[in-house]
Amino acid sequence: MEAELDIKRVGIVLRPSTPELKTLFFQVKGIFERYGAEVLIDSISAGMIGVLGQDFTSMCEASDILVCIGGDGTLISLARRSYKYHKPILGINAGTLGFLADINPSEIEGFIDKLYSGEYRIDERMMIKGILKGKGDEKVFYSFNDIVISRPSISKMVKVDAYIDKKWFNTYYGDGLIISTPTGSTAYNLASGGPVTFPLTDAFILTPICPHSLTQRPLVMPANFEIEIKTPEKISLVIIDGQEKYEFGPNNTLIIQKASIGARLIHRIERNYFDVLRDKLSWGQCR
Repeated sequence: MEAELDIKRVGIVLRPSTPELKTLFFQVKGIFERYGAEVLIDSISAGMIGVLGQDFTSMCEASDILVCIGGDGTLISLARRSYKYHKPILGINAGTLGFLADINPSEIEGFIDKLYSGEYRIDERMMIKGILKGKGDEKVFYSFNDIVISRPSISKMVKVDAYIDKKWFNTYYGDGLIISTPTGSTAYNLASGGPVTFPLTDAFILTPICPHSLTQRPLVMPANFEIEIKTPEKISLVIIDGQEKYEFGPNNTLIIQKASIGARLIHRIERNYFDVLRDKLSWGQCR
């Protein structure tokens, strides 16, 4: 079991282009300060609401926990950007869906009280390490939800060759391929017909997007395998969590591995993943 958190400094990130979060920020700041914590805010969020902040790296290094005020997209971005600091992340849901950022504004004070009394849990969610190799260079990045190999335009399809532990496994031809974490299974993967997977599982989910063959099906595989992706296409795209993208062509190789550490998300002790699924996906409701 993870040691209880000693929260003396809190780093806060707000959803971009949402200055109306200023009131909520000061509410959260005030509650943490009542417990003697110093509250930091990254410079981009600070500039948006007219307060002083500090650069993202310094904030992450100094903070004991990170707090995301926004929606799931903001939390996903924060988990990816703060990967190397391995700080626990608390998501406050100022969005609509709330699969990940599950503390609602009305619950903030009560939950922070529980945070300081040790009534919480930390779930470690698997992340993906991607290595995009080209001629003489490589880019290393991390993904919380998924890595998508996509066609460059709506009028084209893309051909993707997939290797597992250096051995050719399959060739996908269609709109693209999703390589998802279990957490990401309820995102683009689900919309593309992939399976919902329990988020604390260590697994890759490979789901073809609109394949040009009825025999292509999603695959769930253990995360200790290494996946290698190549394409003969002149230009395709590698998209990280729907938020970053790189060009991908015949001179590139994409290596996908399980990241050595996962994202640490702070949740209520009583939070039940299956209750969340039933609520967010309206399962069991007769219409």
